[in-house]
Order: sequence, then C-alpha cells, then structure tokens
Amino acid sequence: MPLRLGPAGVPLSCKGRTIVEGMDDITVLGLETMEIQTVRTIQPAHFDQYWQAGILSYKTGFQMNLHGPYYAELLGNTRERNRTLTKFEVALQVSKIVNARHVVFHVGPYGEEGPGREANEKVATIFAGIVDRIREIWGRPEEEEDYAAFPWVHSEEPPLIGIETSGRQELWGTVDEVLEVVNHVPGTVPVLNMAHIHARGHGCMRTSEDYAELFDKVRTRLGGSKFYCHFAGVEHRMGNALHYTQIKKSDLKFEPFAEFLAEDGDWMDLTIISDSPLLEHDAMFMQQHHDKARERLLEIMARDEQRMRVMARSEGAPAVDAPVPQEVVEAPAKDPPKPKKASSMMSFEDDATDDDDLF
Repeated sequence: MPLRLGPAGVPLSCKGRTIVEGMDDITVLGLETMEIQTVRTIQPAHFDQYWQAGILSYKTGFQMNLHGPYYAELLGNTRERNRTLTKFEVALQVSKIVNARHVVFHVGPYGEEGPGREANEKVATIFAGIVDRIREIWGRPEEEEDYAAFPWVHSEEPPLIGIETSGRQELWGTVDEVLEVVNHVPGTVPVLNMAHIHARGHGCMRTSEDYAELFDKVRTRLGGSKFYCHFAGVEHRMGNALHYTQIKKSDLKFEPFAEFLAEDGDWMDLTIISDSPLLEHDAMFMQQHHDKARERLLEIMARDEQRMRVMARSEGAPAVDAPVPQEVVEAPAKDPPKPKKASSMMSFEDDATDDDDLF
C-alpha cells in the first residue's frame, strides 16, 4: 500500500523556513509529502520560491499539495462568493507553479438555503467551474515555448480539486455532502479530515471498524483507491471542532487508523497530511504507529502459519484412543530380550530413555 505522510506547511524544525528547505527537511525525516498553506493571502514575493519548489518536486518525485484559503463563502451572496473565488484564483495559479497534485478548498457556511439538495447542487456547479479553470491555467502542453518554465505540464495531469469535510454544524461539508458533490463533478476528490469527521460526529472515530466503515462508504459511492486525508488531534464540543491539538492529547487516536491500514489497507493509495500543532513530529508519530501495526500483523500471521504447520503434521499421527490393528493383536508374542552381560567398561551408547529422542 503506498502511504505518504507529511506536514501541513514548513516543518517546525526547519531553520530556513522556506518551502524548498522544508522539502529537504521532510525528506531527511523519512516523510514524502507536504501541503503548502495559503490559508490567508499569497505574497508576490513568494512566487520565486514556489517555482523552485515546483522544479524540485518535478525532479525528485516529491508529492506537493496546496491548501487554499480557509475562510470561504461559496454559498453566500454574489459579492461574498465572488470574493471567495478571487482568493481561490490565486491559489489555483500557485498550484501550477509548485506542481501541486491536490488543491484543497473549503465551502464555508450553509447560507440562506441551509443543508439540502439545493445547496449541494450550487456547490457542484461552483466546483465544476473551478475544475474548468484549473485546466485553463494548466494550459495546453503542445504550446512548447509558452510552458518551458513549467515542464511538468507536459507529463502531469492538472491537480485534483479537493473538497474538504468541515468540523462544525453550521458549515457545509459532511461526509455525505462531500461525496455527493464529488460523485457529480469529475476532477474533484474528497478530502477526509479525520479531526473534522470525529468532531462533527460527536467523537465517532474510535475503532478500526469505524475507519473501515468510512472508507467502505467512500469506495462504494465513488470507487477508486486513491485517498487524501488530514489527521490531527482535536478538541471538540457538541458536534463542533474547537481547535487542533497534538494527537497524544486528544480522544481521536491514530492507533485504530493504523490498525485498519495494516489489516485492510493494502488496496489503498493514501496521502495523510498532519494538521497537528506539532506538524512533522506528529507525522512521524503516525508513521511509527503504522510501522508497529504492520509488524504486529506480520507477527500474528507468522504465529498462525506456524500453528497451521504443527496441526498439519499432527494430523498424520494416530490418535490416543485409536483401536489397535487386528494383525497386531493376533501376532505371536516374542520372547523378551535376554539381558546383556555387565561390562566392566563404561558405555557411551545413547540411553534409550533419553528425553531428546521423544522429539
């Protein structure tokens, strides 16, 4: 199972604080991806390092992703929606420069319609336009001279547009709502934020069976094997996420997720982004628990295989209460062996009663 783990932003331990230096540190830590955070605004001065990050990701195969502005009002009035789409436009432009594989967006509050079919249809229409726009930005690969600075447009598809689940009751973005829209808009992908799902479900993600049920639902509704997830600890109350926490201090544990991935996740191609305040530290924490879960599963499988071999060998041995064959009963008794004369020399022959001969 391909599993990529990485932080949401430049690692805390990175001294340089640039994206390229952050990519180097992530690779050294044994992680494989990151998600650039453009949650508020994008400064033009950053475009140079964005392009350097795109070149590095293209040459090394490092998976780059991007998160758009957190605050969105796609279901608001015309002015609010246009203001949100203007911020989205900048994120889409940056996604091409950095060679992003996923661009993640929120929808925002329900607005006047409230939850229901009308809101879902409006969200689907908006994201269909966003998918068309990212394809326009990506351009036409046959225009060689226009895209020499971005060689990945000739070999890569445009990034998938991620629609993220939300963690508050007043925000559009339940699992079912996200799956409904993604099912009708090609080029989009659900972003399963486990902290948001857990909080909105009043602490529902507690066992490996809960994760199995969630991914079975996604696979049944959408098909495919590629998944994009966020994970962090979360403090929540009354079905609403309050803020992210480190995983160890939350009632949302990673161990059940790791157990599910080890036992049933071989069919998945999974990217997990750490939203934790500890960023890369909790990403490595998740990696360690995933490795431990795999090791435990292999140990169990080895023990079961050994037990099956022992049972297979024992099937050929006669049972304790098995009847004695008739020819043995009727066979004439043999004279008991004559005792050997005592020898004055010490014998080094194996003792017939040696316990080692029992095995």
